[in-house]
Amino acid sequence: MLFPLNRGMIREARHGPDAALSERKDCFPLNFYVDLFLTFAKVGVCTFGGGYAMLPILQREVVEKKHWVTDEAITDYYALGQCTPGIIAVNTSVFIGHQLRKIPGGIVAALGVVFPSFVVITIIAAFLANFSDYPAVQHALAGINAVVVALILSSVLKLGKTTLKNAPSLCVFLGVLVLGELAGLLDLPADSAAGSVLNLLANPAVLVVLAGIAGWLLFRTKNRGKEDAA
Repeated sequence: MLFPLNRGMIREARHGPDAALSERKDCFPLNFYVDLFLTFAKVGVCTFGGGYAMLPILQREVVEKKHWVTDEAITDYYALGQCTPGIIAVNTSVFIGHQLRKIPGGIVAALGVVFPSFVVITIIAAFLANFSDYPAVQHALAGINAVVVALILSSVLKLGKTTLKNAPSLCVFLGVLVLGELAGLLDLPADSAAGSVLNLLANPAVLVVLAGIAGWLLFRTKNRGKEDAA
């Protein structure tokens, strides 16, 4: 049986489904913006416990289902979100949206991720006073906090498999882990010189910058060693 083939079907046959999907996005930009908004709204409504808890949900929706970005790109956007002012969830959504559709995409993604929180907080503020004082709410939040820890751990393990592939990256990971936890383990007074230095080094933005510098130096040294051996 013969049937007409449109340009998208021919492109999918020649270059695969990803190319056809890209063309469909270009042909129907409004539909793509709606999809972008709804996807990040889903991420926003499922996120409890802050921006770190968003990572596993974001990976499932944006990487595994939509195939808009890669796991490596998500890691880079999270690192950039730590270094830039603002909420990490919003910053990451802006980076992903900008990668997909430049400035309009960044705006739509940011609006999508904050929209559920805005609606829920508005409803709670309007109709329920002392919402967090209800015993049922306190028990529910305790359970949600436990789930958040598990989700973050699952996301860390998944990212570790794709990121920690060589000795330099493993060294950077261990160094950042030690610096991040050293201040809490030693429990030095915050007003002391050592305590101030450790608290500064434990700052996420400082850790990201130091990790970037260390990674650059380690990989440069490794590459130079290969060149000398050759």
